[in-house]
Amino acid sequence: MGETGWRSLYPGADKAASVLMSMALHSYVVRYDSGFAPNPYYGFCTLATCKPKIRAAAQVDDWVVGSGSGAEGVRRAGYLVYAMRVTETLTWDQYAADVRFQRKRPFRRGSRKQTCGDNIYFRAHPGAAWQQRDSFHSLSDGSADAEHIAIDTSVDRVLVSEDFLYLGGTGPLIPDWLHDSRGRQLCKQGIGHSKFEEPQLIADFVAWIRSAEISGYQGLPQEWLALRQESV
Repeated sequence: MGETGWRSLYPGADKAASVLMSMALHSYVVRYDSGFAPNPYYGFCTLATCKPKIRAAAQVDDWVVGSGSGAEGVRRAGYLVYAMRVTETLTWDQYAADVRFQRKRPFRRGSRKQTCGDNIYFRAHPGAAWQQRDSFHSLSDGSADAEHIAIDTSVDRVLVSEDFLYLGGTGPLIPDWLHDSRGRQLCKQGIGHSKFEEPQLIADFVAWIRSAEISGYQGLPQEWLALRQESV
């Protein structure tokens, strides 16, 4: 998706949206846009793996914004991958047991969407060791990857959104006027993540996102598009 349909807002626009005063916005680079983290399928955008600091910090009604990678072969730095308003948080035990998310369990021999499932951790009972389903975070033979288990479960929290826009490898450039009063660009560059709490910046970002007048899953992950190009 290109720029068509997106308003050219300016800093200070849509001041009525300053009711977002209690929200924060967390911005980071989606290094591997595969449909796994985030997982935007079946009506929910979920961030269940990776980014433990964001999963620990983000509260309900906060925004999480992922932009593209500038790595060689991707070249999507500065482009919007997805934005989600957190509408719910769950523990891993809750996520694993919730019937709404059963389809997010990975099925490695299924469709490409099914292979991306992020509902990958479960245990026999609270306090037991985590087990890992064969997934993008498993070893190549399908066995559990201890390093990924340690990182992913270091924060027992899954972010869930029913209010999101996922564009994958087709999103527009994030406007450079979206920055805070210190000049920090909303669009994160490099590793780590940035947290913003200025109400006007968040209001301007939300107004820009809403101006597209679309929501939910709207574009293929960048890695899927790359595979299509390789097969041509």
